[in-house]
Amino acid sequence: MNPAIAKAMERQTKAMRELSRRAFPEPDVIPGDAPASIEQARTERRRQADISHAAALRRARAERAAREAGTAAVVPKAAPLQRPAEAG
Repeated sequence: MNPAIAKAMERQTKAMRELSRRAFPEPDVIPGDAPASIEQARTERRRQADISHAAALRRARAERAAREAGTAAVVPKAAPLQRPAEAG
C-alpha cells in the first residue's frame, strides 16, 4: 500500500472520529443524577396510583355516609400525590 494513501486514510479516520465525538458527545454522568431503573419508576407509579385510589375511596365513603345521613359530605383533604423536591 502506498504510504501517502495510508497517511491520508489515517487522517480521514482521525477527522471522522473527532466529528463523531462532537456530534455525539459522551454524557456527563453524575452518580446522584443517574437515571432511575425501570423497576424503580414502575414502583413509584404504583405508589402514586395507590395513594390516588385510597383518596378516591375515602371521598366515596364520605359522600355515601353523608347521603345516608342526609347531610353535606365532609370530604377529607386529599394527600399530595408527589413529594416536594428535596433541596440539593
